[in-house]
Amino acid sequence: MTDFQDAKSLVQAHYAELAKATPDTVPQTLARRMAAEALWRGVDPFGVVTGPEAAAKAFWAPYLSSFTHVKRREEIFFAGVSEVGGPSSVWTCSMGHLQGLFDAPWLGITPTRKIAMLRYAEFNRIEGGQIVETAFFCDILHLMRQAGIVVLPTQTAQHLVQPGPFTGDGRLLDAQDPAEGVKTLARIENMIGSIDAANATPEARTPREELLEDWTEDMTWWGPEGIGATYTIDRYIEQHQGPFRHHISDRTFNGHLCRMAEGQYGAFFGWPNLTLTNAGAFMGVEGSDVRGDLRVVDVYRREGEKLSENWIFFDTLHWLKTQGVDVLGG
Repeated sequence: MTDFQDAKSLVQAHYAELAKATPDTVPQTLARRMAAEALWRGVDPFGVVTGPEAAAKAFWAPYLSSFTHVKRREEIFFAGVSEVGGPSSVWTCSMGHLQGLFDAPWLGITPTRKIAMLRYAEFNRIEGGQIVETAFFCDILHLMRQAGIVVLPTQTAQHLVQPGPFTGDGRLLDAQDPAEGVKTLARIENMIGSIDAANATPEARTPREELLEDWTEDMTWWGPEGIGATYTIDRYIEQHQGPFRHHISDRTFNGHLCRMAEGQYGAFFGWPNLTLTNAGAFMGVEGSDVRGDLRVVDVYRREGEKLSENWIFFDTLHWLKTQGVDVLGG
């Protein structure tokens, strides 16, 4: 299946209605296009709930009560077929920031009355003309830093309010050449294979040799708060890949629930993607032998034959809880 226009139109209409919603009306707004039994997954502390009313209660109503004049600054939007995590199905991926004025407390965070940018990535599975499954990731630690609360001060890369694609062409509202999506997904699959090979035999290739197979020399890695953004293969190795592989041990890949591409863009998420041990104080958190789950989103832009940009979201608060750190509880 290569025609995703109906799915894209449905989700864009959904977002247009959400832009007009209030805390009181958002349950009805969600119910217009979400199935009654739709599964909604949200990062900690929102959890996994069923149905539009529960999704509104978990995230949207509290968020819209705390942030006013909210706009969705969507930088990337595309659709595709995922053939992992279950039967083949059509998904959309949206990524950007929810921009608003932080006017009332949210999750115990003191409001600033200033502009706030909540990084988000959202996946929606479409079936029978309805949204039947959603995964909503957002970077709460990134927003907390904007409010002056620095939970993980030892990040190895750079904190930024992150832009969209360098090429400015990330919203694929029109139909794309199916062959381009095939190329993008094949490159992502190859990159996953390169990581698996490096885990199995780390001495076979240097990190630079591994990355050059799949990435442009001037790659940009837009990482989550706690790690940050980094630029070029060499700085990525220095500022993320090296620290991650040094501090983390016993990584188990659990697979993805969605992995798809359209045009030059692709993405995946898992629930969880990885189970691992924080053996050496990853992100500044004291090491232990307690294994924890890491739920991850990767969004990619391909340039030519290789990947050039990568936006990353972690369910960091969930992972921190497995390490004995309750950010919001503290």
